Amino acid sequence: MTSDWGEKSTADLMSRYVSKETGYEVPKEGWRICLAHEFKEKRKPFQAKDVSLSNVLEHVGLGIRYLKWWYKKTQVEKKAPFIDMFRAQPLRQIYGAPLGGIGGGTITRGWRGEFCRWQLNPGMYHYKTVTANQFTVCLRRGGQTVYQQVLSIERPPTLQGWNWGYCGEYAFYHALYPRAWTVYHLPGQNVTLTCRQVSPVIPHDYQDSSLPAAIFVWDIENKNDYALEVSIMFTMVNGSGHKDDKSGGHWNEPFHLEKDGEAVSGVLLHHCTTVNPYTLCIAAREQPDREVSHQTAFSPKGTCSSLWSDLITDGRLDSPTGSSPPTPKGEKVAAALAVSCSVAAQGHNTVEFCLAWDMPKITFGSREREHVRRYTRYFGSKGDASPTLSHYALTHYRQWERSIEEWQRPILQDSSLPSWYKSALFNELYFVVDGGTVWTELPEDTDVSGGVRSEDGGLPAQPDVVKEYGRFAYLEGQEYRMYNTYDVHFYASFALVMLWPKLALSLQYDIAGSVVQKDPTERLHLMSGRYSPVKAKNVVPHDIGDPDDEPWQRVNAYLIHDTADWKDLNLKFVLQVYRDFHLTQDTQYLKDMWPVCQAVMESEMKFDLDGDGLIENSGYADQTYDGWTVTGPSAYCGGLWLASLCVMCKMAQLVDSEETYQRYKDILDRGSAAFDKLLWNGKYYNYDSSGRDLSNSVMSDQCAGHWFLKASGLGEGDYQAFPKDKIRSALKSVFDLNVMSFAGGQMGAVNGMRPEGVADRSSVQSDEVWIGVVYGLAATMIHEGMYEEGMRTAEGCYRTVWERLGMAFQTPEAYCEKGIYRSLAYMRPLSVWAMQLALSTSAKDQSTSAQNGASDGEQGQDLGVNQS
Repeated sequence: MTSDWGEKSTADLMSRYVSKETGYEVPKEGWRICLAHEFKEKRKPFQAKDVSLSNVLEHVGLGIRYLKWWYKKTQVEKKAPFIDMFRAQPLRQIYGAPLGGIGGGTITRGWRGEFCRWQLNPGMYHYKTVTANQFTVCLRRGGQTVYQQVLSIERPPTLQGWNWGYCGEYAFYHALYPRAWTVYHLPGQNVTLTCRQVSPVIPHDYQDSSLPAAIFVWDIENKNDYALEVSIMFTMVNGSGHKDDKSGGHWNEPFHLEKDGEAVSGVLLHHCTTVNPYTLCIAAREQPDREVSHQTAFSPKGTCSSLWSDLITDGRLDSPTGSSPPTPKGEKVAAALAVSCSVAAQGHNTVEFCLAWDMPKITFGSREREHVRRYTRYFGSKGDASPTLSHYALTHYRQWERSIEEWQRPILQDSSLPSWYKSALFNELYFVVDGGTVWTELPEDTDVSGGVRSEDGGLPAQPDVVKEYGRFAYLEGQEYRMYNTYDVHFYASFALVMLWPKLALSLQYDIAGSVVQKDPTERLHLMSGRYSPVKAKNVVPHDIGDPDDEPWQRVNAYLIHDTADWKDLNLKFVLQVYRDFHLTQDTQYLKDMWPVCQAVMESEMKFDLDGDGLIENSGYADQTYDGWTVTGPSAYCGGLWLASLCVMCKMAQLVDSEETYQRYKDILDRGSAAFDKLLWNGKYYNYDSSGRDLSNSVMSDQCAGHWFLKASGLGEGDYQAFPKDKIRSALKSVFDLNVMSFAGGQMGAVNGMRPEGVADRSSVQSDEVWIGVVYGLAATMIHEGMYEEGMRTAEGCYRTVWERLGMAFQTPEAYCEKGIYRSLAYMRPLSVWAMQLALSTSAKDQSTSAQNGASDGEQGQDLGVNQS
């Protein structure tokens, strides 16, 4: 969407620019911003001082225990805490679309062009802007350089020999993930450059989508009446801005690779750390009318005027042939690559660069095991794949773009969908790649079943989908460092199962395998102050581990609560199993998961304390809202329970288990009656049934169970747990109160609202907006035919995050009406894809109804003919 652009010339440029030569125009849809834009609102991360006095007193014990644990973790063990409450990331309103495919690490390029966020070691981030990583343009006419400019609006204190300070009013950035465009008008030169950034993130593609590479295509438009020679220079430091850039021993070398009639050349930057060494690669495609030149090594400190002069002299670099010596300790090294071409008067030309990185074998923080990344299946694991990777990327990126356009086109061309929604849908997908994501091959000796054979209700040791498609994990958030956090994945999983369903199923097998395992090791849980086992048997884990430890091997990095007592995790597993089956129709998956579903439902039964068919919450924060206490039967967990009973009935019928069906149907009937009696107040379902002062708060997420039933194709006639009229009434109450009575209806739905129209401020989470929950709520409304309300609800979140607060490509878990946000770059907002499922389901239902109507008419005519 267009922000406040400032100069009219910039707005004109943004509205008119089309790359006619290549046929790739900057799309109308997406997120667009002028490089000179400044966000007016500056928010701060949530801190302890933001907690009300009553909440502080309630959590004094937690605070003391956390402080002791934090000190031990950071000062004694020298590790990063999985949640650092003292060092939250400040808001930097700079991020753009990340580079690279799924699971091979990411490098984020900001919307002003800076390389500023790095995740090469799996799940671990460095938020450093590396000043020397830049693109520079050189224009020459008649053998003389007439213009040379770093394409950056910054004026850094280093590299003073370069020409900095490009005027941001003359450029804009446009993101429609996995592609992005930056359009630069060169002042006084009558030349426009468009840098198109392409990453191989392609639905249902399990090969190219795994590649750690990205392409920069520079389209050059010369509107002068004379020809120009244009050079684009790409500079890159050997490293990521981390302290190990100065550890010594790093070196660069030029390379040239010709294969299948196509040639590429560039520079390899070997980063030779003891742990997880890697090679960065900057490369360009060689073509007859383009000249590729390089500088193998230069020091990215001081004025660095020699490199600048080298380019300005003739638009080319010296291109030495040898490798650079290893760096001394304390020194950094960088490399440069330039491509020159002629651009005719009133003409176009293009140059192409690749940035690739090869870290084929990884260890997590414990250093116990070596894992092999997915892309090595196609490019090898020896650490020498960078030239081949860059060659492949440069010769296949147009195919990537065709696939991306084919996927996005039907949605982008649907005039019934608002522009902001199209931007949200595609741009929020960044987290599938940049969520600390790791995608590995499954070692031959790995048993994902937990060692419990199928006759004991377990799983295959190596399910086919895991063997073929590998293991997948992504973080709860870049600041909440736990892999596959399951209560949150419940919301985010729509993106995965709709676009890369094999990865969704693989993740489910890993969760199922951990269900049947146990870890009796006693540890202190910070909220209660009690010791209890790390993992109980036959319950769903909270997460599969911390990347700074050993994920999959040691689960439940989260130690604030004992999640064995959480009420939602088991239910979310059951609901996802059936939803995934409904969308994939994978009968083997259903067969494998059925006994695990039975096991977790049996574990859940103990929470029905009075035997009325409805589970009770404990009086603590025992579900995904882990800072908002709930007592007795509740709208959220009770709704998930009833929905789980519905899908257990459905699955029992699918596997021909009549006895099991009858058992769950009986519980469902009793539980539905109790749910209605204890929680329905005539307009909506109360937050809980405790009778406390705030038990009748309006929870925005109260229909989560019903949402999953609709997403799983279960209609009103399928084991109905939630009467349609009551769901509609509840959703209307949420819209009227949580949405329209909060922040003028402009910020989405607040989690908790009092019936009198003020936010529920009883906890640190009840007065927050959770973006991922809001998208799920909007999907529920769309399923129920409340399209306008659903879109209005979700639009408030998108515009707040992307346009007002400057949180592009770092959508947080939560924000309050004023002042603060919590947990930048979070998993849950991927639930925007649940809206797309709801829209497609609704469209399909309407189409089916229309066809049925036509069929009925045709059938009547046929009968008439037959009768006559």
